[in-house]
Formats: sequence, C-alpha cells, structure tokens
Amino acid sequence: MKRTKIIYALLLACASITLPGCSDLTPVDYSEINPSNFPKTESDIQSLVLSCYFPLRGSWWDGIFSTSERGVMFLNDATTGILTGTFGEQKMCSQLNYFPESTGITWFYYTRSKDYAEGYSQKISRCTLVLDAIANSTLDNATKQRYEAEVRCARAFLSYILYDMYGPLVVAPLEVLKNPLEEKPLPRLSRAEMAKFIEDDLLFAGQHLPLPANTEYGRFSRGLAKMLLIRLYLHETADYNYPEGLTHGDKSNYDKVVTLARELKDPQYGYALQSDYNAMFARGGQGKDNKEIIFALPCSYEGPSLNQWHMMVLPTDYAGHGMGSGWGTVTSTWYFYDSFESGDVRRQGLLTSYTTSGGATVDRNTPSSPLAAGPIPLKIGYDPGVKGSGGYTDIDIVLFRYADVYLSLAEGLCQKQGATTADLHEAIDNVNVVRNRAGLPSLSYANYTQAEDVLNAILKERWHEFWCENGQYRSDMIRYHRLVPLVRAINQSPYAADYKELYPLPLEVITDGKGQVKQNPGY
Repeated sequence: MKRTKIIYALLLACASITLPGCSDLTPVDYSEINPSNFPKTESDIQSLVLSCYFPLRGSWWDGIFSTSERGVMFLNDATTGILTGTFGEQKMCSQLNYFPESTGITWFYYTRSKDYAEGYSQKISRCTLVLDAIANSTLDNATKQRYEAEVRCARAFLSYILYDMYGPLVVAPLEVLKNPLEEKPLPRLSRAEMAKFIEDDLLFAGQHLPLPANTEYGRFSRGLAKMLLIRLYLHETADYNYPEGLTHGDKSNYDKVVTLARELKDPQYGYALQSDYNAMFARGGQGKDNKEIIFALPCSYEGPSLNQWHMMVLPTDYAGHGMGSGWGTVTSTWYFYDSFESGDVRRQGLLTSYTTSGGATVDRNTPSSPLAAGPIPLKIGYDPGVKGSGGYTDIDIVLFRYADVYLSLAEGLCQKQGATTADLHEAIDNVNVVRNRAGLPSLSYANYTQAEDVLNAILKERWHEFWCENGQYRSDMIRYHRLVPLVRAINQSPYAADYKELYPLPLEVITDGKGQVKQNPGY
C-alpha cells in the first residue's frame, strides 16, 4: 500500500519545493534568491518549514536517524549491548572507547571534515532563522503559529538529541545569526538554560500543533511534542557532571512525566497499542492506520528518507526470505539475547541462525561465524524489494510509540517523591500492559514492593521493547548511572569510565570556541 510521503526541502532559504505529498521538485535559479524576494508566499514559508525536517530524516550521509553507522540509533544502541561490532564506530561505542579525536562519533555535533556532513548543531541555527522568516512574513497570526509550532518542535527535537549525547550546546541567538560576518565565539549554555530552551519550544509546539488525527503522517503532532517533553523531563531528573560542574536533577519532573503520560492516554489523542508487536516493523505495518506510532519517518526505495537496515545487518553470505546479502557491519550480543524471558515475542527479530548462499546453516556455535558476537538484529522485517533497490527498503523508521507512554508513566509513578503503594501498583499495571502484548505473564505486586524493584522491571522492559528504534536506552541507563556497569558486565571494557556517559565534543568546537567552549569533563 502506498503511503503519504513528506518531501523534505534541501536548503534553508534556497529551495522551492512542491506541496507535501507531491514528488516533483521545482527547479530554482539560486542566483535570483535573496532575503528581499524570498520568502514571499505561503508556499515559500512551507518550503522553509519542511527544510527543518530535513536533518531529522533517515539518510546515509546527512540524516541523524540514518539506520547506518552515521545515525544516532546505530551508535547509541551499541553502547547498551543491543548492538556490537568488530570494527568501526560500532566497536568503539560497544566498549565506550571514544575520545575527542573520534570523528565518526563527534561529528553529529559539528565537524569541518570533508568526509562527513557539517553536523547537526548548525541545523538548530537554521530553525532559528526560519522562525524569524515566519515572524516577518505577511501570513495571518494563526498560520504563523501553526508553522512556528512545527519549526520549534523540529528545533527542540534536534536540540534534545544533541543535548542528550553531548551535554549543553552552543546555541547562537538570532542577533548573532543575523550578523554572520561579526566573529563572536559563544560559550555553551548552562544546563538550566539548555533545558529551558528545549522546554519552551516543546511547550509552544504542544499547544499549537494539531492532534494526531489532524496531522499528516510523517509530520509533527501535538502527541510528539508531549512525548519529547516526557523524554526531556525524565532526562532532567538525574545528576550530571557538565563543564559547569556537578548539576543535580529535579525529582519534581517525575510529576510532570505522570501528568503528560496521563494526557497522552486521553482518547482525544487516539493512541492504542497494536496487538502484534513484530508486525509494526514489517512491510505495511506503519502508516496512519497504526495508532501506536507517535512519530515515524516515511521511507521509500527511492528516498528522500532512506532505510538501509538490511544492508547493515545481513551477513555477506546471507540467503533466504527473498533477501540478498548485506555488509554484516553489526550484530546484537548474546548477552542481550539471553536477557529475554522465554516466549517473549520481541526476541523474534534477533535471528539466531541463517542459511548461507552455499546452503550451510550458521548459528552461534559455528566457528568464526558472523554470529559469534551475537544474533542478527533484524527487527525491521523482511523486504524482498531490497534486493533490487540498492539496499533500501520502504519500511518506515519508527521512532516513538505509545508503549513508551505506558513505561514512562510507570517510571514517573514509582520514582516520584512520596510514591505510595497505590502508585507502585499502578506502575506495575502499566508495565504489565506492555509485557502482556509481548506474550509474557503479568508481574505480581507481591514481588515488587519497593520503588527500586519496580524501576528495575521498567528498565528491563525498555531494553527489550525499544531496541533498534531511536537509541534511547543509552539515556535510560545514564539517567540512573547504570551504563558503565552494563558495559563492564557485557565485555569488561577497560575504557568504560563514568565520564563516558557523555560523548566528547569534537576538537573543532573547542578550537573554534577560542576559549569560550569547554570540553566535557574527563576528556
């Protein structure tokens, strides 16, 4: 079934595209574009708004949600045992073996290297300039608010991802961006400033974006803004060591998580769990009809948003299910596979054996096999169309689902100040909804009488529920300072140290900051 697609704009102020849902790009004479004649029309503004979606797509070379090693899921999941590798950034991340010189990991923030795109902190500035263009346009206030909400959601989304990875960012204000010839190095924001910057954007987006039922598939909705707020508030409950020093989390944010999660359960949002977990990641399992999806990236064989997961994970001698071989760049770990309970349907995407093109069967006991490190993480289902498409599938990249609301509510209830027995019971009830869909029996109240016990159950469910989606389990572990112990348990890495909870800033950022930008502690 053909789905609605978003055509993302390629440039900030130098592109003209057709309306969403169309596939023809309108040629532009770039020499004739300048601030005096662009943007003029609502169509121009739409082009600018869609340009803010562009960095958040799946694309091998310049999309932060690429399903390759150039995407955040690939790397973040490698830090938590969900993924591992024998070479490259995936191996570095599995061992927490990264440093400011590790360009393949630091480039997400910013780089001047010709081997990579410029990074994504610059795209935050793009959003700020687009907001200025909207404010100065001749559109009516209601239309301005609608477009502003979309752009502020994009800016907050991108800012949160980078903040979660690197700590507080350098965020250029509008007055600096409008005077690009005036060299003015800026310091990183404080933690409080960074959190408020993201929160303000999401609060505005959560007020002015449409409800999911009134949102085109692939565009931001009020539900996504609220889900991102939940992620931000969970992040802000923890203590972190930033360049400004040790900063303490605010536990009152758990109450905000509870409030938002309850709101997202309201019928007006229209969300519901799907009965079949694995079907959500198979061909035809995404789209507007899937009421569990809060946000997904529409993908197609020809792009512009691309999903090349099969190419990444299928071994070089793989044969079966109408699929071709892949590059075998990454596997899961047997530590992760063995952590699942028997009968958990969510483990079905971890392939423990495969048939080679020569007809042999390979499994974890095959000497020197691709499965020595772990099973094949084929959560994204089979797609015979990959064989003739250059390695791409038209299965969408799912980033946020309604199951996260249940587990976020459970976490907020059991961790909030003054949590009662009734709160713990409600938390367990929400965990059980997710477990039951996975084919697992309910947890008993009698075995989970302490908040810490409930939290342990929640974190395990998060690990098993959201693997190979948006890489958020790294953040879940760091929030409770459990990442480093997990890595040590999996592979005894000598590089696993507490300061590795944050990725390092790239060397270019420190140099270009001319003393204003401080590196993350420990590097």
